[in-house]
Amino acid sequence: MLPYILFCLIGFLLLYYGAEWLVKGSSSLAKSLGVTPVVIGLTVVAFGTSAPELVVSLISSIQGKSMIAVGNVVGSNICNISLILGLAALFHPITSHRHVVRRDIPIMLGISLYLLLISLDSTLGRIEGATLFGGIIAYTFFNYYMAVKEAPFELEESAGEYESELEEIGYVSSKPKQVALILVGIIGVVAGAQIVVESAIKIMTILGVNEKFIGLTIVAFGTSLPELATSVVAALRKEMDISIGNLVGSNVFNILGVLGAASLVRPIPVPGGFFESGLIYDYLVMLFTSFLPWFFMRKSLTVTRGSGFILLFFYVGYIFYLIIRI
Repeated sequence: MLPYILFCLIGFLLLYYGAEWLVKGSSSLAKSLGVTPVVIGLTVVAFGTSAPELVVSLISSIQGKSMIAVGNVVGSNICNISLILGLAALFHPITSHRHVVRRDIPIMLGISLYLLLISLDSTLGRIEGATLFGGIIAYTFFNYYMAVKEAPFELEESAGEYESELEEIGYVSSKPKQVALILVGIIGVVAGAQIVVESAIKIMTILGVNEKFIGLTIVAFGTSLPELATSVVAALRKEMDISIGNLVGSNVFNILGVLGAASLVRPIPVPGGFFESGLIYDYLVMLFTSFLPWFFMRKSLTVTRGSGFILLFFYVGYIFYLIIRI
């Protein structure tokens, strides 16, 4: 048991320092490119911190462990919003741009609903996978187009606040160093998450816990550790746009990129059926969880500490529900 504890400590250290470097590099890169941090959070940071989900779901799909492949993504998306956004908001209320509430969160909701619809036949085939993967390409280009269009106005509005945040974090002027910090940060959070996940899975497997529960909880939480570390550190550094952008972008990438790639490699069936296995309820929880940030931010554009507590309470309730279902 002691080796597992030591490995976990090493993993958490990698997560923390990797997140520090990732936030610093991302904030500096946003300034150098003349775009807002939320754009970097929705794309570079989100896709980078979703690397564990991509690797786990691809390997699970190839090995025929479809419930881990799907459960990992659904569980991670629930975890990203209810647990991670909730924790980040407790550290510091999360405020973001209006377009995140009006555009990016509705896109996340729409994609989640689309996944539900194409899963009703209990299989994610290659055609569905192609539509999902095509979606992540379109989403990336759309974000780039909107960033170029909106950045001058948004940067002008928040120039003073943005400069003070960068000064506190520590601006890195060299573009090669910015990219190096982002890459090293991503490697750090992904490697740290992998160390923690592997230790947890071994313990759960020894205890005889079933595959679906492991996918929806341990694997989902473990592969969400990069998002957790990055979003909490970003909130502590008052980089709210990176924090919320990272979570929304990760959820979009998990569905479009991760499940799209996994089902292209090999069709993903749902053993026992989509309804019979109870996976429908987990999808509905994911949809409701994706709706909550919009509900909390629709007027004030802020997830307050009180809202963060509600999100955390919801996640704890979901975990209890899963335990009862075992």
